Amino acid sequence: MELNHVNLQVDDVQSAQEFMAEYFEMEPVGETDPDAAIVALTDDDGFVFTLMDTGTEEVVTHPSHIGFFLEDRDAIDGFHDRLAEDGFTVTNTEVRHGVYDFYVEAPGGFSIEVGAWG
Repeated sequence: MELNHVNLQVDDVQSAQEFMAEYFEMEPVGETDPDAAIVALTDDDGFVFTLMDTGTEEVVTHPSHIGFFLEDRDAIDGFHDRLAEDGFTVTNTEVRHGVYDFYVEAPGGFSIEVGAWG
């Protein structure tokens, strides 16, 4: 299992993006709009760091979380079933933004996305 990304809510997406680029060498994934409410940054290893404006509706449906990726849908389904059987609160699996995934509420109150491309 690979830690793939972190998604954080921030008050100022543009300033946070500039800070991460200047001091941590993270570059935007694709073209970015200066007024964008969501920006994905990446490093040389392919780790993705997503910044999301706290003032957007998207925050409600896509809260701060960390994301782990598995190899394929079968692995996702098996891991989903294991967590559900062990009594954890998990969302249904579905395809979102090109990723087959689900979310689990971890002890301590934080969210984890578990997904695979496609």
